[in-house]
Amino acid sequence: MALKTGDKAPKFTLRDSQTNEVSLDDYKEKNVVLLFFPLAFTGVCTTELCSMRDDISNYQKLDAEILAVSVDSPFSLAKFKEEQDLNFSLLSDFNKEVARAYDCLYEDFVLGLKGIAKRSAFVIDGEGVVRYAEVLENAGELPNFVAVKETLESLN
Repeated sequence: MALKTGDKAPKFTLRDSQTNEVSLDDYKEKNVVLLFFPLAFTGVCTTELCSMRDDISNYQKLDAEILAVSVDSPFSLAKFKEEQDLNFSLLSDFNKEVARAYDCLYEDFVLGLKGIAKRSAFVIDGEGVVRYAEVLENAGELPNFVAVKETLESLN
């Protein structure tokens, strides 16, 4: 069942691109922009994450931390983060448990790939409540980052 505004965000602990454990609980009292993206090194995902990189100061002004999640391994994510000079955490949901908990997993994707994260954006407040939820069926589209920022502004 899809997450909606006002729902408690499912808790998680994942490995980042440095293989450190990162938990949603690490961000209590902070606003989190939680992004799910299909696959590292693909065109739309690179565009999306580089736009977040280039706009990071605006998210910091809105007191928000960015966490980006894909089903790629931590090792792939480390290379992707390095190549794109990304300035926020990339988290590996290799076992697909978190994407499933957030109801943003393609069971069947292109090229016969199974279990790929749908491009999605969630704003989670410091109390762990979902304040914005957008799950895209079309992997070629980008989340509505204007709405994400408006949500963050309303929390400050």
